[in-house]
Amino acid sequence: MSTFTPSRRFSCDYDRLFRKNPAAANVFLLLAELADEKGQVVTDERELQRLMAVRFENPRAYQLPGGPKR
Repeated sequence: MSTFTPSRRFSCDYDRLFRKNPAAANVFLLLAELADEKGQVVTDERELQRLMAVRFENPRAYQLPGGPKR
């Protein structure tokens, strides 16, 4: 299993989404971290909620290194 490293494109998409809905941006980040090589994630809503609670101390806070871009 490899570590997720956000690309520039991913960071731009995350930033755009974060400005509109911070919680949704972090779901987007979590799904990217969970995705396999084909970009697929196998989970259900309950498991996703549990993973959000474990992964993010504050699910509405900016999570990428360096802070939000303007």
